[in-house]
Amino acid sequence: MAQIQTQVQPDIELDSARFPRQGSGASDHEATWHNGTETEIEQPPLPPTDTGKAAWLVLAGSSLIQAPVWGFSLAFGVFQEYYGSHPDELDGDTSNVAVIGTTVTGIMYLMSPFTFAILCRWPRLRRWFGPIGLFLTAVGFLLSSFSKQVWQLVATQGVISALGCGLLFTPTTLYLDEWFVRRKGLAMGVMWAGKSATGVVLPFAADASLKRFGPAITLQAWSVITVLTTVPLLYSLRPRIPLPQSATIRRIDTSFIRLPAFWMLQIGNILQSFGYFLPYTYISSYTVQQLHHSSTVGTLVLALINVTSVPGGIVMGSLGDHVGVTTTILVSTLGSALAVFFFWGFSSQVPLVAAFSVTYGFFAGGFSSTWSGVLTELKAQSPALDTGFIFGLLAGGRGIGNAISGPLSVALVTHDGWLKDGRDWGFNGQYGGIILFTGATALLGGWGALGKLCY
Repeated sequence: MAQIQTQVQPDIELDSARFPRQGSGASDHEATWHNGTETEIEQPPLPPTDTGKAAWLVLAGSSLIQAPVWGFSLAFGVFQEYYGSHPDELDGDTSNVAVIGTTVTGIMYLMSPFTFAILCRWPRLRRWFGPIGLFLTAVGFLLSSFSKQVWQLVATQGVISALGCGLLFTPTTLYLDEWFVRRKGLAMGVMWAGKSATGVVLPFAADASLKRFGPAITLQAWSVITVLTTVPLLYSLRPRIPLPQSATIRRIDTSFIRLPAFWMLQIGNILQSFGYFLPYTYISSYTVQQLHHSSTVGTLVLALINVTSVPGGIVMGSLGDHVGVTTTILVSTLGSALAVFFFWGFSSQVPLVAAFSVTYGFFAGGFSSTWSGVLTELKAQSPALDTGFIFGLLAGGRGIGNAISGPLSVALVTHDGWLKDGRDWGFNGQYGGIILFTGATALLGGWGALGKLCY
């Protein structure tokens, strides 16, 4: 290939934002440096975005890998209910088991700003994050199968496996971001739908396995399944923009920090996350302990949240491709808040709890899909912005609320409820504080949309 040498400044920006075109036939270039001189190596045209076999294969792989990445956190409510009803399985206070679930998701989200920043700046590291993440994930779950104390479960399930899952999640999401531009909302909605679909099947499988084999064998089996399903996906997922052969460092544009839109949307994202995960953690225990139904019914209402999160994620993502991000956020937050206050709050029978699971799963489960609209809004205001890095910051914002909600939720669970009017409502039970807090934070998630007036 011909080499073209030109004298340029050493701080030239090399990021994926300069590759928006659709592979129309113009040649692309990869830049390298030698003795202060940039050498551009002419490359074949990039494949088209938003369409074609390669793009859809990446979308399929990115969706399927959500199972090993998020599967355990989505089914953790089943594990929590099991440990709560089998206190002899663990040494110590089993009431702190709830911290494990929020620790897992909290770490995965909180590490996202750092992992996305690293891979945006040093793209060659993407090929290593996946295998390292898979190793940590499998080892964490394997070690947790031998744990007998709550703190050991927090260390293995809540920390080690979460670090591994976070490393798996980052490069695959960046690949998806490269392959979809105009239909980014749809693509991310389908990706999150893959996560939710895992939560439909896995809770039932985990519940059946826990009853028959116990937690040790269940966790060992999950370690094996994680490895077998992830290895072929890591092999098949590929970036659209070829990784540089040299140790190229890409500069990350930080002009977005001066945009009021970023801060308003991020604040709303954080506020919504304070209560978002609590139904996933407590709805099974609420059904079993307060409504006195079997663990199977408790697992069913949890699975319903994940079932409706599948269409919810796709609808919210697609909506963001056609209307403003503020409209999408308001639809998600108002729908989920009404579901919490009216269906869960006034529930005394399973049908109303099921109605809550269906509506909350659809509206709240699709909230992460509004991030594509956030990226589009910010990209329009700051064209040099790296959308992959912003995605990591949004995930980190969600992690802030999630990490705080774990310990806070333990304090919100009471013995006599919050509204003491003698009626057998959700508000009046031991989970009344959880319900009120979840509904309030769902409403506050619309802050980013209302903040549109400021920018």
